[in-house]
Amino acid sequence: MMSIAKDHKVNEQIRVRQIRLIGAEGEQIGIIDTREAGAMAREQNLDLVMVSPQAVPPVCKLMDYGRFRFEEQQNEKDNRKRARSQEVKAIKFRVKIDANDFKTKTNHVRRFLEEGHKVKVTIMFRGRERTHPELGERILLRVAETLADIGAPESNPSMMGMDMNIIMTPKAAPKKPVARGDGADGESGPALDSATLKNEVAQAESAAQAESGAEQGAAEVASPAGATVSGDVVSA
Repeated sequence: MMSIAKDHKVNEQIRVRQIRLIGAEGEQIGIIDTREAGAMAREQNLDLVMVSPQAVPPVCKLMDYGRFRFEEQQNEKDNRKRARSQEVKAIKFRVKIDANDFKTKTNHVRRFLEEGHKVKVTIMFRGRERTHPELGERILLRVAETLADIGAPESNPSMMGMDMNIIMTPKAAPKKPVARGDGADGESGPALDSATLKNEVAQAESAAQAESGAEQGAAEVASPAGATVSGDVVSA
């Protein structure tokens, strides 16, 4: 299985004689001379990028490499942001909490949710308060109702030791509609992302295997059954 190169050779850095080319729209062009592929890239104001150097011949694609790198960096940035948002914050309430303290702590939960964090909201019971778990549950449900515009509990309140907890999860913000393939400059075009590129390289691999199988089949047909092949001479 071919894999996508992380560090790509581009344009004049590609010094092999022939390549298997993928067009700008993902179409499988096939095996062509590298110079011809470079000329095609220049005509379309694109780059010739080697995406699978270990293939035979190497697989290259016509693309706007600057735009591709920009979108990859944005994806990496988004992934890091999502990873950070998986951190679970914690806020603790008391059963006998007053109105001002409730408002202050609930605002802290709201801020964490706005930042994209999950929040563990805990009711701490003291002494005989544990015999009235409904008081803690009432507070947790009140927190969930107060923050219903921005978050939702993952499950019902649950006891753990001397504490009662819920996990508040931020509601997803509405996504701005983006046309498929929109680039950094706002121009539309084919999608430029790793998933699409991997799919195109996989198609190139399938094409290479099909061609290899066809060549092998042609060789078998060329030699009659029971014949022996020696050099360029076939004898029955």
